[in-house]
Amino acid sequence: MEFKHISIMFDDCMRLLDIKPDGIYVDGTLGGGGHSAGICERLHGGRLIGIDRDCEALDAAKKRLDSFKANVTYVHDNYANIKNILSSLSIEKIDGALLDLGVSSYQLDNPERGFSYMHDAPLDMRMNREDKLSAYELVNSYSESELTRVIKDYGEEHWAARISQFIVNYRKKKPIETTFELNDIIKAAIPASARAGGGHPSKRTFQAIRIEVNSEIEKLERAVSDFFDVLAPDGVLAVITFHSLEDRIVKQLFKGFSTGCTCPPSFPVCVCGNKPKGIVLTKKPVTALPSETVYNPRSKSAKLRAIKKI
Repeated sequence: MEFKHISIMFDDCMRLLDIKPDGIYVDGTLGGGGHSAGICERLHGGRLIGIDRDCEALDAAKKRLDSFKANVTYVHDNYANIKNILSSLSIEKIDGALLDLGVSSYQLDNPERGFSYMHDAPLDMRMNREDKLSAYELVNSYSESELTRVIKDYGEEHWAARISQFIVNYRKKKPIETTFELNDIIKAAIPASARAGGGHPSKRTFQAIRIEVNSEIEKLERAVSDFFDVLAPDGVLAVITFHSLEDRIVKQLFKGFSTGCTCPPSFPVCVCGNKPKGIVLTKKPVTALPSETVYNPRSKSAKLRAIKKI
């Protein structure tokens, strides 16, 4: 299966990153290399560090970027380890970075990966197939209260407790092995009246399980902070999120980086000494144009935020 991934808000990402030809840039979620191709086109003497936890993504990106003369370094790792990655490459500061937090079309559409509720496949959902925790392990070993927490917190699913109860009751008979098996359990747990007109009933639960399996939320806050730390002055960090939990974390972190004095308004003079460390380039998140959502429906929920280091 060909590794496909449509680069979301490509032009906006390039505009906000404002690539310096001789700069050092990091694509922390390399995927199929779409955004990275845009960066490489603009580099002349600069360098790109492409990171992905999926070996298949790295292989696809290498083929796509092979025609560019830019200096590209490929790293099989989690973007959350950015400081260690740069240290191993003897790089102190970078001029910009992009994090596209979405799951690639290849991962979603490849039945073998077990990400999608639209294909019947073994439960997996690991972005890095070398990781121990898979969706199968999670669904069959987490307690009812743990499942409820995951589905409620990461899926914002109103029926989280009921879905968890149905999962635990079902697995008493046999392990839950496939995506369609899990689909049927979720569908049975959500009343028909609640399923009507609300999109696919499994969407939120599958999202929640994927986030937990890959520790996406757990590592995001530290990763964004670390990426901001390693930016050189005038360096830009751009982040594309796909659900409210991610966007809220990025928004609050960017607000913190760009806020100066935090003393109460009643204080006559500043005693905290805090000064802004960055300038938010996106007062409101950038969203995909209607024309983009037509050919790439997955862009509908995407939000792009960017901040420049002072």
